[in-house]
Amino acid sequence: MTGDGGRGTGESAVDAVVVGAGPCGLAAAISLKSAGLSVRVFDRDCVVSSITQYPPYATFFSTAEKLSLGGLPFVVAVAKPSRRDALAYYRTVVSHFGLDVRQYEAVESISRSGDSFLVKSSRRGAQGAETRARAVVVATGYWGSPNRLGVPGEDLPHVSHAYREAHHAFQQDVVVVGGGNSAAEAALDLWRSGARVTLTHFGPTFDKKIKPWILPDLENRIAEGSIGVRWNCRVTSIEPAAVLLRGALGDEHRMPADHVYLLTGYSPNVDLLRATGVSIDSTTGIPRHDPASLETNVPGLFIAGVVVAGYDANKVFIENGRYHGERIVARLRGLPAPQTPGVSRDLDM
Repeated sequence: MTGDGGRGTGESAVDAVVVGAGPCGLAAAISLKSAGLSVRVFDRDCVVSSITQYPPYATFFSTAEKLSLGGLPFVVAVAKPSRRDALAYYRTVVSHFGLDVRQYEAVESISRSGDSFLVKSSRRGAQGAETRARAVVVATGYWGSPNRLGVPGEDLPHVSHAYREAHHAFQQDVVVVGGGNSAAEAALDLWRSGARVTLTHFGPTFDKKIKPWILPDLENRIAEGSIGVRWNCRVTSIEPAAVLLRGALGDEHRMPADHVYLLTGYSPNVDLLRATGVSIDSTTGIPRHDPASLETNVPGLFIAGVVVAGYDANKVFIENGRYHGERIVARLRGLPAPQTPGVSRDLDM
């Protein structure tokens, strides 16, 4: 099959479609294209949209080399690249490898059509297009699927499932919900920017995987009373100026809140996979697949990136997910799966 390069409506054909233009989706597309296959990448948002959601000042804790794709050097003047560095690099990746990336074009469905798949997509509500492909790789990540609390007031305008920066919370009452890295870093940043911060978590302490260089700082701020904390509490509702909490013994707390951050993590969006016939483990959230080839129980349909790990997103990240495309190419060529290089980090940021 060959791509027609067109961006209008109607049907066109390529060898492979990649759903998701995050780093792991781009890496898979590079592997497929390097193997001589025509590839088209779709994303309902922009290229590496998850990274655009990081705080503007964010710095990766992985080195640039471990975030690079396709052998293209990621050159920065410091050891750890910034959010801005990463965005510039991944734009360069798309241009350098000549990837056909359809930004802001959501894949609505994937269906079997003879010996290939028919991928239906639409761009911002326009008339849909159809792309035929003999292989499809779903690398949709998890950023757009926050773990919702399901409580009244969760959709109020001062409530957010993502944290960007603290300036707007200066001298404001803020409640941060969560016990992981995102909640810990947000609480510290908000406090340093002059916010009155209370952190609450349903557990008795912070999560076990919290970064060791963050924990002492936060524990000291809590001990001195600079940051308030409510352990073993769950949010029961959110009001325009307060958050209601209930403790493990039924005790209730009403916390003033001009801003609320529900930093409770994300889960991979598997709706598209499930609709295509892929079995999803109800306990782990992991799509049924061959770990060696990443092919799902639907022949020709593969997964890549964090969706491979289900609910345990810390198992897959850019450092090891960037090699998933090589396994997929090996399966399409009928070759043994390559070994993924060892990775020592738990998180990219």
